[in-house]
Amino acid sequence: MQNYFRHLRMAETANELPEFLRKAEKFSWTYQEFLEELLTYELKRREAKNAERRLKWAKFPYQKTLDEFQIDEQKSISSRQIKQLKELNWLEQQYNLILLGPPGVGKTHIAIGLGLEAIQKGFQVTFSTMGELIHLLKTQEYLTKSQTQLKRINESDLVIIDDLMYMAMDQREANLFFHLINNLYERSSIILTSNKGPEQWGELIGDQGITTAILDRLLHRVEVIQLNEESYRIKYRSSIFGEKSVQS
Repeated sequence: MQNYFRHLRMAETANELPEFLRKAEKFSWTYQEFLEELLTYELKRREAKNAERRLKWAKFPYQKTLDEFQIDEQKSISSRQIKQLKELNWLEQQYNLILLGPPGVGKTHIAIGLGLEAIQKGFQVTFSTMGELIHLLKTQEYLTKSQTQLKRINESDLVIIDDLMYMAMDQREANLFFHLINNLYERSSIILTSNKGPEQWGELIGDQGITTAILDRLLHRVEVIQLNEESYRIKYRSSIFGEKSVQS
């Protein structure tokens, strides 16, 4: 009987079948209860495997949930706002999020936390730094790995781009970036983290026409969150000098 389940690609259920049969006999399950237990188990295992696959494809640099976010340390955003973001209504409506602020205030943590929430709810997510993304765009013509990753990005429900505009682009890079944003426009949601506001992006993109076209698509449906507190990394840094600073 187990081979029948494996033939139907229900390997997880096949492995657990002896245990289900023992429970069915012990608790006198009806045929319907037995089937419900089998199918519920199979569906849960398939969803767990799908979530694992989505998590692998997301390529997060680390995993931190929103529950781990130190909301008391960041006065620029409330627990109520975090809760609203976790509900993912903005993602279902294909809104974008822009997280602005200096390094170390939790922009990437929030973005990854939202990405993890989306994965658990069945959405396809991809994460990339701006530098990695530009490399993918520039090498897609001759690197299969870049083509594969960009295909996943274009097929994602949520694309997270970290450290947007941390460096200037040349004309080709700006054009490639615009075409990606244009492909994602009104098909996917985008989370952007940056320490520079949209009004400064033109200086780094260079071409005013491309800048306007990018901003037009990113800001059409967007929520902008400004984070302004002291850097977590500075505040809670470890020191080789212990409690005393080198100046004391």
